[in-house]
Amino acid sequence: MLGKKLVTAQKRGETRALCLGLGMVTCSVMMYFLIAITIVPFYTRSVWTAQTICKVLKTNIKDKVLCPNSKGSEDEDIFPYPCLQVWVNLTASGEEVMLYHTEDTLERNPKCSYIPGKMENSKVKAQIEEIATNFKKQQTFPCYYDPGGTQTNVILSRLYAPKGLLFAFLWPTLMFTGGCLIIVLVKISQYVSVLSAWQ
Repeated sequence: MLGKKLVTAQKRGETRALCLGLGMVTCSVMMYFLIAITIVPFYTRSVWTAQTICKVLKTNIKDKVLCPNSKGSEDEDIFPYPCLQVWVNLTASGEEVMLYHTEDTLERNPKCSYIPGKMENSKVKAQIEEIATNFKKQQTFPCYYDPGGTQTNVILSRLYAPKGLLFAFLWPTLMFTGGCLIIVLVKISQYVSVLSAWQ
């Protein structure tokens, strides 16, 4: 009687472990799919892949401009802010080009180097002035340019760098490995149980 209860409990535990392993594998595959359709296209579309040194030539803060309404955004996203323009000398080619914060900045407003978050007017102005001052102090810094020459401007930081892409794939990979390991261990346990019962 006790032996039957132990066997039943063991089978239930194995079933639950198998369900957990299969669930982890399924979730990791779904995460891979989501990453493949969201992050990977942005990474492959980015042409700013080569890094070089940029030297600040001049910074201008123009009158307030409206943040243009990007595709899929609402009217609330349109707000006025001072337009910061940063011009740099590109070490790789010696050209005078405009610097943008990220790839997204260029798409949203090609006239300005930086687009602040929506906040109070006084805070936005102070933030823009602080960024301009930091550029004047820093003078030289690493930046990204397009080695193919399709884009003449440069960006300060990439939204989807190779390290970020690897980090995005790390968690589903760990989950997939853990799920497969659980399934293998359950199968080994079942095989050992059958072998011992047969003997």
